[in-house]
Amino acid sequence: MKNVDQPPVLQPHQGTILGQHYLPSTPATVSWGWLPNRDSKAVLSIASGESVTFDTVSHEGILEEQGGDPVEFFGRFGVAPDLVMRDAIDIAKDRVGHQPADGPHVVTGPVEVRGAEPGDLLRVEVLDLARRAHYGIVSSRHGYGALPGEMPELDNASVSSVSSVSDPSVPSAEATVNVFCEVERSSDDTGMGRIGFGDGRAARFPLAPFLGLMGVAVDFPDRPHSVPPGGHGGNLDVNLLGCGSVLYLPVQVPGALFYGGDPHFAQGDGEVALTAFEAPLRATLRLEVLTGAGAREAAGGLSEPFAETDRHWIVIGLHEDLNEAMRRCVRSAVAFLASKVGMERNIAYAYLSAAADFEVSQVVDVVKGVHCVIRKSDFGLP
Repeated sequence: MKNVDQPPVLQPHQGTILGQHYLPSTPATVSWGWLPNRDSKAVLSIASGESVTFDTVSHEGILEEQGGDPVEFFGRFGVAPDLVMRDAIDIAKDRVGHQPADGPHVVTGPVEVRGAEPGDLLRVEVLDLARRAHYGIVSSRHGYGALPGEMPELDNASVSSVSSVSDPSVPSAEATVNVFCEVERSSDDTGMGRIGFGDGRAARFPLAPFLGLMGVAVDFPDRPHSVPPGGHGGNLDVNLLGCGSVLYLPVQVPGALFYGGDPHFAQGDGEVALTAFEAPLRATLRLEVLTGAGAREAAGGLSEPFAETDRHWIVIGLHEDLNEAMRRCVRSAVAFLASKVGMERNIAYAYLSAAADFEVSQVVDVVKGVHCVIRKSDFGLP
């Protein structure tokens, strides 16, 4: 690793815990590759309005195709054993029942929010996101990403490492290209991402941490796979859900059963290679139940996940077909403006065309995502 001048890593139970409750990621508090349903048991119970600090764990470095041993995997890139997350090591060793066909994500929770009932809205406020380490991985696999079958090019000698269930030199659906990323100090101390290439050169880019996966349990007999997002939230991969943002999730089961995971240090819209800059975060979230008129007002009449920041409203459209995800996002944005600010639907449609941005959240999670970004200031709000 080039980046040696960094603060200590945030191992479990070490460092500052900002939340009223603390939930580490252990084999007993996570599910690997699957999301909670109505029969799932909470690993923590809190009152509405309380905050929880989650230690989230990245799946990169613990997956079967990467060898299943994070100490050995990250050691290839010069990471010392004591800088590898101990919770990742424990989860990798446990791996009870996890198969390559399961979802990759380590999902922490679920958390019961007492008093939440179907029809309510869970308000998830992101209070703090602290980097637990100073390195991570962007990985891509044949058969996934925006260019399946074309990328990654496995004969490209500049990639950080190629791992495969069989022969790494043979392009196959099992092969994975792992690109190592580091965090470098910046003048404002927020850090910069670094990806090396060529003969000692590097690309440097801003960091914008967020949890790619936040959701509530579904009212189904079967547990959902962790990859596709849906009305429950889940793997939304909306990169605007950083510190200060709020995500609203329609409650489906008593207690809501909230969970989080898939921590990212940075992600470009589209997430085209398959993953973002995947690395562990300590996330502090406030979970609050909204009921009745308060829930309806906050959601602007929407019945699917919705988000906001201090400057923007964020409307989300999801579907297996990217074109249909776009149409759903536009329909929801029109409905939102009609409900939230009383805008006539035809005027809202025109406004969205003139002033709002429709951005591709991701194209790699089976169910594609488009999110619409609407400026609050356009409606006289600070």
